[in-house]
Formats: sequence, structure tokens, C-alpha cells
Amino acid sequence: MTGTDQGAILEVRGVTKDYHLGKTVIHALRGIDFTVLPGDFLSIVGPSGCGKTTLLNMIGCIDKPTSGSIRIDGVDISTFGDNEEADTRLAKIGFIFQSFNLVAVLDIRENIEFPLILAKVDKAERQRRIDHLVDLLGLKEFEGHRPDELSGGQRQRVAIARALVNKPSIVIADEPTANLDSVTSTTVMEAMKRLNEEEAVTFIFSTHNELIERYAKRVLTIKDGQITGERLIASPAAAGAAP
Repeated sequence: MTGTDQGAILEVRGVTKDYHLGKTVIHALRGIDFTVLPGDFLSIVGPSGCGKTTLLNMIGCIDKPTSGSIRIDGVDISTFGDNEEADTRLAKIGFIFQSFNLVAVLDIRENIEFPLILAKVDKAERQRRIDHLVDLLGLKEFEGHRPDELSGGQRQRVAIARALVNKPSIVIADEPTANLDSVTSTTVMEAMKRLNEEEAVTFIFSTHNELIERYAKRVLTIKDGQITGERLIASPAAAGAAP
């Protein structure tokens, strides 16, 4: 897709990323172009070292492209300074990490609440949003537990709730099932799929797992820093079968 797409949440145009190692230049990304529309469920796939994480870091305001532009809700984030990047991450982007990144001393509700406190959301609204996500993700019976009292799948569902609580434009998940067994991975992906279908949450996730990629509505394949293919998944719901 080229040009400006009406109603796009995300537009990536001509994005490159170079790293300098001594006299050697590593071309991590080589002219990436794609668009994400509201309600998309996009999987970025490819072998280790192909540029998946680098690309997600660009979209997530964690790193800057060497050239090209990245627009979220029509605003070019690639030119932002540190403060603007931090504000964008808080307001526009939700992150789901493969290592969960939960705060060990906080219980489930407190972990989910943390981004709302940073965003200065009032207490009544904080509680309403937390209640909704705890119910939606089946975490009610674990509310008072801390991360070390939860299974991997439960911790990842808490991480998903935390990513969603500020109502971001995009949720980014970098290998969200990499540290989970196959059955738990399926449970987590089913939760993400349900949020996409019932709450219209826009997800971009990376994976090298063929089972997991089939949950997507659309798949981008990356190799050597370039998009080498794009395909639509005719019936993502078929991926719901247990491995």
C-alpha cells in the first residue's frame, strides 16, 4: 500500500535502519512500507535477525528510523524528541512483552493500574477500566495475587490487560508466546483474538511460530530487513484448535 491511507492508524513509509559496528554498516531495515487500519490483527513473521523486533521498536517509539516516516493517527512520530516519544508510548501504544515485565511487588490490579496512574486518570475511572479487563480476561479469582504466584499464561494475560488499560491506538506484542508452552500459547492467542473481535483492539505481533501466525488476519513476511510477502488469512478462527 502506498500514499496516505484514509483512516489508517499506522503508516510506515520507506523506513530504513542502519547500525554501525566499527567500519561495518548493518542494514537492519531496507525500505519498509505498510499500513495498518483500525481493527487489524497483523502478524510480522520471519527468521531470527530478519528485522522484526527492530521494526516493532520503531513503531513503539523505542528507536528511531535512519530514514523514512512512521505515522500513528496521522502524526509522524519518527521526528519526536524524548518527551514526545514518552507521551506517545503512554497514550497511543500498548506493549506486551515476551518476558511479561510485571512489577513483582504489585498485585494484579496494581500492575494493570500503573499506566493509568502515569496518565493521571481519576480513581473511579481507573477502577472501572481494571474491573472490565479483569473480567474480560478471566483474572477475577487472581486479583490479589502477585506475579510470582501466577502461571506463565496468567502473567501474560495480566500483561495484556496492562497494555490495553490506557485504550491505545495500537497494541504491539513482540513474540508474546515465546516463553510459553504450546497449550498456554493457544490460550493467550485466543484471548488476543477475542479482544480483537469483540473490542476492536488493533494488534501487531511478531512470531516465528507457524501456529501462532495463523491467528492473524494479515501476515507480513520479512527477510533481511525487507518485506518479501503479504497475505490475508481467510479464516483466522480456524487457528483456535489446540496444537
